[in-house]
Amino acid sequence: MSRVYNFSAGPAVLPEEVLQEAADEMLDYRGTGMSVMEMSHRSKAYEEIITGAEADLRELMGIPDNYKVLFLQGGASQQFAMIPMNLMKNRTADYIITGQWAKKAAQEAEKYGKVNRIASSEDQTYSYIPDCSDLPVSEDADYVYICENNTIYGTKYHELPNTKGKLLVADVSSCFLSEPVDVTKYGIVYGGVQKNIGPAGVVIVIIREDLITEDVLPGTPTMLTYKTHADAKSLYNTPPAYGIYICGKVFQWLKKMGGLEVMKERNEKKAKLLYDFLDQSRLFKGTVVPKDRSLMNVPFVTGDADLDARFVKEAKAAGLENLKGHRTVGGMRASIYNAMPYEGVEALVAFMKKFEEENL
Repeated sequence: MSRVYNFSAGPAVLPEEVLQEAADEMLDYRGTGMSVMEMSHRSKAYEEIITGAEADLRELMGIPDNYKVLFLQGGASQQFAMIPMNLMKNRTADYIITGQWAKKAAQEAEKYGKVNRIASSEDQTYSYIPDCSDLPVSEDADYVYICENNTIYGTKYHELPNTKGKLLVADVSSCFLSEPVDVTKYGIVYGGVQKNIGPAGVVIVIIREDLITEDVLPGTPTMLTYKTHADAKSLYNTPPAYGIYICGKVFQWLKKMGGLEVMKERNEKKAKLLYDFLDQSRLFKGTVVPKDRSLMNVPFVTGDADLDARFVKEAKAAGLENLKGHRTVGGMRASIYNAMPYEGVEALVAFMKKFEEENL
């Protein structure tokens, strides 16, 4: 069977050569006589995999020495609790609500302290990013929290908020490694890998060293303390070993492609092709304010729910998979992560043109 163009928001498309390499090594990883799936996480072979993955990620993102890289489990959603448990010294935090995941993170944080929602775009179904140049940042806030790219709604911060000196914490799950980033602007930057990096089951946390302390909220479980994992180099317990191995291969693929500057150019080119079509289409329209559009997730609608459903069905038959929009928004959504080739977006636009001609 031939491969389809997979526009899923996550778990999502992976580079074919990474999948091929993993397939070639499935039964025998580099002469060990076993699969990485079967390997002890304490073995020398696995130590090389996880330390190599970290080194490559540090190189790709230019991560400074005073930041730790942690490969954890529990997905991004577990970080909604872990962040306040470890950082809420004053029991106060500011959250900017630009979608469902920031909203869920704020609700979780309320279990541990006071949450101030200092800006929101809920009034217009999260179709824009609020002006964050002069926010009412709380004087005693331990941190300001954002979800940088909103997978469901297709928005992205193109400028980070002015946190007025407070720590910035960002969930970057769906824009991870899609463009260069200045890690020093964040206290914590983290993301689930199943959108742009690897298979579901791993979350990567990049955290400034001074934030890793034993001074956590009373009752914080050992497994939810950053220090536990930092001290053990992400090997406190059995990590999601195979997932980390695939992430490592993706990091190597990104380096081979030319790094994050090149990925940004590629992603801008793909997104431009799709947005340019949406902007002149007589049938389809994008749902996001143009200046806040994401390069990764592109939601669009026809304005007719039945027509949307028919589009999704016919696109699937044409080998364009997972274009149905999130249940909270409806319509369609094309996720065009790093591993989606330009040809995939070309095929989508060609299909949309044909569908438009047939349905106007």
